[in-house]
Amino acid sequence: MKLLSTFKSELNRLFVFELEDSNKIEAVFYRGDTLCISTQVGCAIRCPFCLSGSAGFVRNLTYEEILAQYYLLRDTLPIKRIAVAGIGEPLMNYSHVIRAFWKFKEEGLKVSFYTTGFPHIHLRELIHIPHNGLTISIHSTKSEKRRKLIPHGGDLNALIDMLREELPRMSKRKRKKVSLAYLLLKGVNDSYEDLEEFAKLVRDLGVSATLLYYNSTGFFETMSKSEYEERFLYLRGYGIRVSLSTRFRKDSLGGCGTLVINRC
Repeated sequence: MKLLSTFKSELNRLFVFELEDSNKIEAVFYRGDTLCISTQVGCAIRCPFCLSGSAGFVRNLTYEEILAQYYLLRDTLPIKRIAVAGIGEPLMNYSHVIRAFWKFKEEGLKVSFYTTGFPHIHLRELIHIPHNGLTISIHSTKSEKRRKLIPHGGDLNALIDMLREELPRMSKRKRKKVSLAYLLLKGVNDSYEDLEEFAKLVRDLGVSATLLYYNSTGFFETMSKSEYEERFLYLRGYGIRVSLSTRFRKDSLGGCGTLVINRC
């Protein structure tokens, strides 16, 4: 595995790695201390708003390939945090991902995860390990709508049932590190009715919410800044903790949903 090329914007640095089988994956350094890494070549979830799965699923990354994204950059970048949020669904490559997690912890790194929560059996374990943040993609509280947005992300009701079982077993401090992500898509899931149901779920589970901004990939209409902020304030009105997409996650280079495999 080798570092093939580097792209840089005012906010992010995107790295393209070439694997031994000639496939290419991407990682992003952002916020001045965080490396967002990939766990698969492609993604089987195939969310229609995300470019990472647009070419389908090729294979899982090995334990060594997951770690190498960090090892190839650590001498030139002040990496203190790892975000397992790049290409791929980490729970679908769980044995390699969890092994890499413990190695990252040995290196003194803080590790956070971003996942659809599927397969649920692995989420049940992941939620309890000493991570520094776990964000679970919901995007809708309506099963059929979520299935369209996250086609291969498992059953929504089964996910919620599992969270209702596991979250009460956690301390309040640990539960604060769990967040439900909601990607706002104009005309799809941005109605006040949709947001009310999401807010009630977040409040009921006792976790926080992450209101994601859609980085245009050509499939949905992007909301205006004022529309996005209005929905944020609406959710906060329910007394829940809500965070917004940072400028790094909205950057045209390496923002959420923009990483691809085999970039030319």
